[in-house]
Amino acid sequence: MLGPDQPVIIHMLDIEPAAEALNGVKMELIDAAFPLLKDVVATTDVVEACQGVNIAVMVGGFPRKEGMERKDVMSKNVSIYKAQASALEQHAAPDCKVLVVANPANTNALILKEFAPSIPEKNITCLTRLDHNRALGQISEKLNVHVSDVRNVIIWGNHSSTQYPDINHATVKTTNGEESVRDAIANDNWLNTEFITTVQQRGATIIKARKLSSALSAASAACDHIHDWVLGTPKGTWVSMGVYSDGSYGIQPGIIYSFPVTCEKGQWSIVNGLKIDELSREKMDATAKELMEEKTLAYSCLIDD
Repeated sequence: MLGPDQPVIIHMLDIEPAAEALNGVKMELIDAAFPLLKDVVATTDVVEACQGVNIAVMVGGFPRKEGMERKDVMSKNVSIYKAQASALEQHAAPDCKVLVVANPANTNALILKEFAPSIPEKNITCLTRLDHNRALGQISEKLNVHVSDVRNVIIWGNHSSTQYPDINHATVKTTNGEESVRDAIANDNWLNTEFITTVQQRGATIIKARKLSSALSAASAACDHIHDWVLGTPKGTWVSMGVYSDGSYGIQPGIIYSFPVTCEKGQWSIVNGLKIDELSREKMDATAKELMEEKTLAYSCLIDD
């Protein structure tokens, strides 16, 4: 995640009922004898977990259960992320980079930002790299090429079923050189319908198949996200990250929205100046609308709090 020669100390936090299982994970980490692993802290104390951390990957959240209303789930996650934010604010390293994975990821990240004002807003992100990787995977399968030959897909918006996987700027290496994905696939109907819904609903499809949510692919995407953020994106390549909107592409500031970004020297920058067609505009606005609604719901939970 941080390159081939960066030693790490892993701090793992879980709730009290999971303390024994957490200790089991610590044993496994020790048993794996990773050369770069200097130490493991396994704790149920949020202060100890956040002490001096440089990178915080927030995978804990309250999952939606059968019969639960959206507001119930939001309310539980708002209180979790409010508490986590305070601990990071007080105890993490001043330049701590935060990646929120737990759903609703964009809005959990927004709550964390609100309650950790001293952490720079550019240091709080959420995971849409999983969706980005899913889009790359679908294209590579369709074209029967290696996934590393496809680049510059974009995930716009929310890590939810309204997200917009966009291939209008994506390219693929072929035997004839580099060409646009749209030209290479030459099937606008598939690209504008089935491809989009497959990526949007991939998480639900995996839950149906495994009876559990994505694990390996989500962990791998979290590693990719941090790796590129810290070490930089390859030249000519961008990735998708949920970041605090600055108004780029007409998206309202004040929400965490997935944009195409490039990374250099530990900083991300939104890729600007891409041409947006009518279909894209509509889908980008629809996912922004959902994020504004989530934000309103989250803030109403804070008032109830």
